[in-house]
Amino acid sequence: MGIQTTQDRQPEKISQFTVFMENKAGRLLELVRLLESHEIHIIGFTILDTSEASTIRLVVDDPQNARKILAENGISYTECSLIALELPQSAEDLRKVLTVLLQAEINIYFSYPFLTRPYGKAVLALRVEDEELAISVLLRNNYRVLFQKDISR
Repeated sequence: MGIQTTQDRQPEKISQFTVFMENKAGRLLELVRLLESHEIHIIGFTILDTSEASTIRLVVDDPQNARKILAENGISYTECSLIALELPQSAEDLRKVLTVLLQAEINIYFSYPFLTRPYGKAVLALRVEDEELAISVLLRNNYRVLFQKDISR
């Protein structure tokens, strides 16, 4: 077993929380207020709903504290990592990114934009089939992949 140095460490990936809530007016606002009351800021989110329940996918600037607050308040959630990709400022950027991922045969499960713009650029959250391969392919094609440190306050 080799010795690991700080140079061997990969930056912490971005965590996405999937929160399950009753599909009722005001529930999203309650969640936002709860997180904000603990100085946790939502960086990006999307909502999927059915007639009875809502699934809220969100990225926050302090996932460690968010885990604690969600658990303490009995809020059901799951967690996964995802890729946050900074997009340059041209009309063809989305097409180019999708082409690069398709050429590498990487399937995209879902995607949504961030609310905030770290470094002043648009950011696209991507959940993909093979995260490590996707990161490698995107970096080789000169795209900037963001990590948790890039969105934390």
